[in-house]
Amino acid sequence: MLSYIAKRILSLIPVMFVVSCVVFLVVYLIPGGPATALLGMEATPEQIEALNTELGFNRPFLVQYADWFTGIFRGDWGESYFLHQSVLEAIAEYFTPTLSLAILAQLFALLLSVPLGILAAYRRGTVLDVASVSISLLGAALPGFMLSMFLMLFFGVYHQWFPVAGYASLAEGIGEHLKYLFVPALSLGIVQAAYITRMTRSSLLETLYKNYIRTARSKGLKEARVVLRYALKNAAPAILTAVGQSFGSLITGTIVTETLFNIPGIGMLTMGSIDRRDVFVIQGVVLFVTFLYVLVNLIVDILYGFVDPRLQPGRK
Repeated sequence: MLSYIAKRILSLIPVMFVVSCVVFLVVYLIPGGPATALLGMEATPEQIEALNTELGFNRPFLVQYADWFTGIFRGDWGESYFLHQSVLEAIAEYFTPTLSLAILAQLFALLLSVPLGILAAYRRGTVLDVASVSISLLGAALPGFMLSMFLMLFFGVYHQWFPVAGYASLAEGIGEHLKYLFVPALSLGIVQAAYITRMTRSSLLETLYKNYIRTARSKGLKEARVVLRYALKNAAPAILTAVGQSFGSLITGTIVTETLFNIPGIGMLTMGSIDRRDVFVIQGVVLFVTFLYVLVNLIVDILYGFVDPRLQPGRK
């Protein structure tokens, strides 16, 4: 197990290298730059050229990339020209709201999807099955921003149960923190629940008609025990894969939701950095979220061994 984890961690190096090359090249080719954003539209070409030279953006591409990439391993990801702090400090500050939002959204998704998927599979072909599949398809087809606006109107405007937008840190109290995150997390959770529901249903359908399930029923075991202990346990790897992909997308794909609800997370940091051409922040955020996504997949691979020993990493 330890050797497998070590190999997977080492395999991150070429992945991150390729990602760093791509993101650095894309940002390098973006028209304008920090100098233009810092000096404003009225700046002369001579002033922009002078500031680019001072900031080091007039050096050859490979020299800039090598300097930035080697700095990553030293813990120097660059400085933000607009936030007046290091990139790592900015990411650490803005990642906390995103992580809280992703965790709460994932909890909502699991609470909605797993029971619905189990009922749909167990009641295959009934009205309940058709209704659950239809709801999951609707949740997948409905644009996330539209669902967010509906929930914002219902919970925040018409009934005023929760704030329309904004954010409260954990330092202000767990209740206040969750109150501001409830509506955006519910919006994200419903979208993710649609996918997990379909995966739960399909994976359970593959196990409910296996011979060992028939054997368990023939022994007189209660139906709930047969479904939850035997069928669901063997369907768990596929469900775990869906949950891992869902959580990875929640961490890396909350830009629209954070913008709508004015949550100061990684999404808003990314959008603001793109508008301001804050190149080091853009590069750092993309590299960071890519690393997180790969890390989530690694954790899911390790959890397979606890769910089903036959799938334990490194097992022959």
